[in-house]
Amino acid sequence: MTVTREAVLAVLDGIAVPGGTLRSRDMIRALGVDGGSVRFVIEAPSAEAAQVMEPLRTAAQAAVEAMPGVTAVSVALVAPQAAPSLKIGRHPTPQAGPQPVPGVARIVVVGSGKGGVGKSTVSSNLAVALARQGRRVGLLDADIYGPSQPRMMGVSKRPGSPDGKTIIPPRAHGVTMMSLGLMVPEAEAIVWRGPMLMGAMQQLLHQVEWGELDILLIDLPPGTGDVQLTLCQKTELTGAIVVSTPQDVALLDARKALDMFKRLGTPVLGLVENMSSFVCPCCGHESHIFGQGGVQAEAARLDLPFLGALPLDLSVRLAGDSGVPVAAGEGEIARAYADLAAALVARDLA
Repeated sequence: MTVTREAVLAVLDGIAVPGGTLRSRDMIRALGVDGGSVRFVIEAPSAEAAQVMEPLRTAAQAAVEAMPGVTAVSVALVAPQAAPSLKIGRHPTPQAGPQPVPGVARIVVVGSGKGGVGKSTVSSNLAVALARQGRRVGLLDADIYGPSQPRMMGVSKRPGSPDGKTIIPPRAHGVTMMSLGLMVPEAEAIVWRGPMLMGAMQQLLHQVEWGELDILLIDLPPGTGDVQLTLCQKTELTGAIVVSTPQDVALLDARKALDMFKRLGTPVLGLVENMSSFVCPCCGHESHIFGQGGVQAEAARLDLPFLGALPLDLSVRLAGDSGVPVAAGEGEIARAYADLAAALVARDLA
């Protein structure tokens, strides 16, 4: 019998803790299923609680071991108080060439030549849309100076660390996600030079317990700087998705991003036209505020795949601000992201 994440979570939902269950209290971290092998972490609310939760850990392990098809179970019990000893931001350690991320089948970066084109919105919604289609998805917010994924994904809790080295990432809307924005206060500026950025990226890729993923999406910062250079040269990437709005000014910068990926030998998997059209909620008139078809024409000119056009809609902004990406719901906008996700799955890119 095939063991699934959903089945394991259903069993853990039956393990009672004060105020609910392990699942309803959001105490399960880093759940991974590999054939009949299951591993997960129980995060206690405090160090004091962890000291008396060993019987609960044992009960959770026994319950999962009793599931049909399960051959091995590993359960760790941690407390969030260990996390402050974890320091993010350091000089990078030497490595010999591009490295994979253990357990991650594909790594796809989402970039743009400039800010303001909705790249982070596309990243979060695409991650959720892929998860809804049954993919095991991770989302890494690599915009070190302006991390926005914690707000968009509705996550504010600091990640746990059982040993001061390994980072246990949170999950939201079916996606395992990590952002430096979860490690520092929301209003605190990050003032780092390039070497600190590169060291932080190494840590976020290789110290995070990503588990088994079909795809890790990396939300890049705008431009063609240190973070892009580090990822393309030091990580085994499947490829890049470039997001742009249709107008000429945005396309000028998108071309710079495309040229960067070409120089660094990173395959461009396709282009996405964001804010392609706007339908007035009052009269139903469709307007093309930023023009139309510019990204599709650019993809055709460069002989690159055009992955789809996404509309400009107030619901996208409201959903992102509320922490529930619009792709997690239903409706025309959610279907547009579902179609984008399906295009990647059909090409075996996710």
